[in-house]
Amino acid sequence: MLEDGILKKVILYVHGKGGSAAEAERFKKVCPEYDIVGIDYKEYLPWIVEKQIKDVYDQVSPQYDQILILANSIGAYFSMLTKDITITKALFISPLLNMEQYLLTSMKKNNITEAELRDKGEIVIGQEKFSWQALQYVRDNPLDWQVPTEIPYGEHDDHTSKSVLKGFVQNHNVNVTVMKDGQHRFHTRPQLAFLDNWLQEKLNK
Repeated sequence: MLEDGILKKVILYVHGKGGSAAEAERFKKVCPEYDIVGIDYKEYLPWIVEKQIKDVYDQVSPQYDQILILANSIGAYFSMLTKDITITKALFISPLLNMEQYLLTSMKKNNITEAELRDKGEIVIGQEKFSWQALQYVRDNPLDWQVPTEIPYGEHDDHTSKSVLKGFVQNHNVNVTVMKDGQHRFHTRPQLAFLDNWLQEKLNK
């Protein structure tokens, strides 16, 4: 949908765990040529979030020539589950790339066995909710992601190992930018400056 010969472009922002759609606001100054739409979700069940992303995509897609996804951590995983969408480029900040491994590791840290979770269906420990249905969904729905993707990765990311990242890169159209001494969460002033510079560079490619 060209306006005065200019492509209309939008970024769909999918936050990570404990985040909100309001985080999209901080990226507006970095991406002045793009509209940015934040997608909010409170549940962390993959089939629910996938539908919410798809619903927003369906709402905005008739209005734009290019649609990009900017997603953080678990938001990147949910984005990759979404089917029947046409995305120009994905920008995944510290993405969770092996959800099954992540869930099993979290269960182990909380002394939860698969048998126990299967029998109870759902276990809540503090702010963490473990769902047998979610674990089975992850196993039954392997990722099939074909979108050109850019990833900033903290050197000391403790959620996605270097081996998991390497395996994902080998099987997908992905370019990775490593931040030396970076962590899973980009939150300090130098980390946010790195993130902003990375985003500007990748949007201008």
